[in-house]
Amino acid sequence: MIDRRSVVRRHCIELTHPDPATVLTVGNGNFAFTPDITGMQTFGAFHDQEAARANRRLAVNTATMATWGWHSMPSEQEFTLADAMTSHLTTRGPVPYPDKFSMTAAMGGAADLRAGMWLHVNPQRLDLGRIGLLLRCRPDSAPAPSPDDLGHPRQRLDLWTGEITSEFEYAGQPVRISTVADPIRAQVAFRIESALLASGQASVAIRFPYASDGFFQTSDWSRPDAHHTVLDRVSERVCRFTRVLDHASYIMRLDWTRGRISHGDGPHEFILSSEDAALEIVAGFWPQDRPALARATYPLLLERATAWWRGFWTTGAAIDFAGSTDPRAAELERRVVLSQYLTAVNCSGAMPPQETGLITNSWQGKSHLEMHWWHAAHFAAWGRPWLLERSLTWYESILGTARATAARQGYDGARWPKQVGPDGRESPGGIAPFLIWQQPHLLYLLELLHRGRGPRHRAAALTRRFEQLAEDTARFMASFAEERDGSWHLPAPVIPAQETYEALSTEDPTFELAYWWWGLEIAQRWRERRGRKRSDRWQRIQDGLARPRIDRGHYCAIATSPYLRRTDHPSLLCALGFVPATPLVDAATMEATLLHVRDTWDWDTAWGWDFPAMAMTATRLHRPDLAVDALLADSPKNSYLPTGHCPQIGSLLPVYLPANGALLAAVSLMIAGWDEAGTELPGFPKDGSWTIHHEGFEPWP
Repeated sequence: MIDRRSVVRRHCIELTHPDPATVLTVGNGNFAFTPDITGMQTFGAFHDQEAARANRRLAVNTATMATWGWHSMPSEQEFTLADAMTSHLTTRGPVPYPDKFSMTAAMGGAADLRAGMWLHVNPQRLDLGRIGLLLRCRPDSAPAPSPDDLGHPRQRLDLWTGEITSEFEYAGQPVRISTVADPIRAQVAFRIESALLASGQASVAIRFPYASDGFFQTSDWSRPDAHHTVLDRVSERVCRFTRVLDHASYIMRLDWTRGRISHGDGPHEFILSSEDAALEIVAGFWPQDRPALARATYPLLLERATAWWRGFWTTGAAIDFAGSTDPRAAELERRVVLSQYLTAVNCSGAMPPQETGLITNSWQGKSHLEMHWWHAAHFAAWGRPWLLERSLTWYESILGTARATAARQGYDGARWPKQVGPDGRESPGGIAPFLIWQQPHLLYLLELLHRGRGPRHRAAALTRRFEQLAEDTARFMASFAEERDGSWHLPAPVIPAQETYEALSTEDPTFELAYWWWGLEIAQRWRERRGRKRSDRWQRIQDGLARPRIDRGHYCAIATSPYLRRTDHPSLLCALGFVPATPLVDAATMEATLLHVRDTWDWDTAWGWDFPAMAMTATRLHRPDLAVDALLADSPKNSYLPTGHCPQIGSLLPVYLPANGALLAAVSLMIAGWDEAGTELPGFPKDGSWTIHHEGFEPWP
């Protein structure tokens, strides 16, 4: 049996100097609080991503976010998706897609571009507020502007308990802060210990920003008149802040042990001061139309967090690489442990996460459904299917919207969007509306969930519950496929996962063809589990799907010119690896393709999930040497910071959680294999350099 506590705790994160690129986060999948080196959000300017990007530095914002916290900018004109539509002529006739959009379009430009731009950037995820320290060298002096004034900072995230402990000196006095998040509710708690509180040199500032519709910005501090904050003093140690930003509203409740709340500078800043040398605070957030949170205390939240994280680490799968002589083993174990923490905090909520989770915004905070598999599939493979199930429920809430999209385009079933806010309305763009590889994701995720649910009665209940989602997803897939001379094709307009091809001239992408077969096969199995016959139409499509194009012994990316470009995602490899073996893909040809891609790809243009995807392909081809090399490739997009973050484009994407989730998916395949894999640990060399203890993994299909 693995000593799980030892494995986890040898990778607890310790920071000993302030760095704008390294931040820690506490949270629960639906809520997260990201502090700086003080354990609170004290030095916001130090972590300003926009300023860092302008200076070509790496920084991560400090924010407070929840899956329910959304806002839309007011507009004099009410835009609808129809305002951003173009009808593209296909063999079926004209099909409308919302592609009238330009990233550089000013709001005063052409009407169709204004509509597309507004619909693209709205809604945006809110930064619910900042809770930080005001540190003064004297009670009447200006607050310290940067962490450079701190002495001997030391911060530790105890992964086993979910507690951040921050220690430093200021003005010759020690400061110690503990930070924990409620594992269920949108609450964060602090215990601050310092004589600076009693002397008036330290106090707590609560600040509220306006929303931002920028690409990665979470807040706008320049528009104090655009939003409202009302302070309600409930009692001597409790207050409530009612927040109104246009049509969005929410409440923050603040509880403390001893002190007083007062207005600070401006209408959205408030100061909590105390004459005690120790102060405990709990901040809770909820939408105004939902029930209020009950009073909570710091000791209670610490107890809850400790119990939840201990339960997390002691259930599901575990792996221990101790004793390995391969010099990369310790680093792989570190990435595995930190990725489990990060995905639990950011990717296990009530809706599919954004690529930067609840740490900072990307694409205005919207979910990218083609990334949902990479974010969350590993939960089932690691024996924690309930963390996957949380976000699958959201698809039920937008089923009507997905059906309307399919019907508008002349298809059956439900077409799932690519880039979305909580209501499921797709975002206009030149790429997003034409992607299709998110469509089978739901079926694959449901299949993984079904395999991981254990007792037969629980699996049967799951099948009943999600039967309609599976059916409608497959109905669209069957309707989208086009028959020509007895063969079924994935026709234009389409953009594959490798997004470097033109929608109007691209057909039959290799990965998507294999994935179409596999998705329909899953849907067939779900029909059988409910006592229904396999669909004859779906079977005809499966049997007649076009085979991927082969050129000089290896697969192309698409079946139309230019056939293969060697930049961006090498997603053609996913046709065998991510997808299990299908009749469409020949293993020997895929092995030749794998070697070709390894040797010729422009890896600087690849993304964080491409390296684990390549490892999955190598694993299914029984090439463990290539699998480990791919997973741990030395590449700018495959570099993991001390926090476990895998930045992609500097401060534009300083966090990229699909890489963390993909790493966990690949490792689980490399460890547990798949049905009838025929070998143990198929993704690791058998040369004695790897000593691997593992338990609790679920085999893959």
